[in-house]
Amino acid sequence: MTDDASARSANMKKAIACVSVVVAVLGFSVFDGWSMGSRVPAVGMPVEDFHLTDLDGKTHRLTEYRGQVVLLNFWATWCKPCTTEMPAMQACYDKLKDKGFVVLAVNELEDDEKVRAHIKQYGHTFPVLMDRDNKVANQFGVFGLPVSVFIDER
Repeated sequence: MTDDASARSANMKKAIACVSVVVAVLGFSVFDGWSMGSRVPAVGMPVEDFHLTDLDGKTHRLTEYRGQVVLLNFWATWCKPCTTEMPAMQACYDKLKDKGFVVLAVNELEDDEKVRAHIKQYGHTFPVLMDRDNKVANQFGVFGLPVSVFIDER
């Protein structure tokens, strides 16, 4: 394994460990076939590209993050478990962003100003993307919140 591949593998393990701790400590994230639906890409299968805009109007495509480990998190301001887990995601992002880890927080169907106020209040610095028509949430079979999906660097 090359040094670059070893570093990416180590970063992936750190990211998985960090978020696993978040899920274990909070104890409210449940992954099952009913909540996620059958549309979720299977482990090891490619994820269909998507594009969403952030709060500044910049378009982000999933393919822009190829080569990085992506934590795709679906959330809303009214969701207490979402708000509870976000500081831990921020901590992971702060620790690992320079090592190829990114958090993409996908907000579902909420007003930009409400989301902007929430992000400002809690001081999150990872990209917050707006799923205004719920298309990406539907692509991943999201039926409840929060939902997090890991996408590897390939």
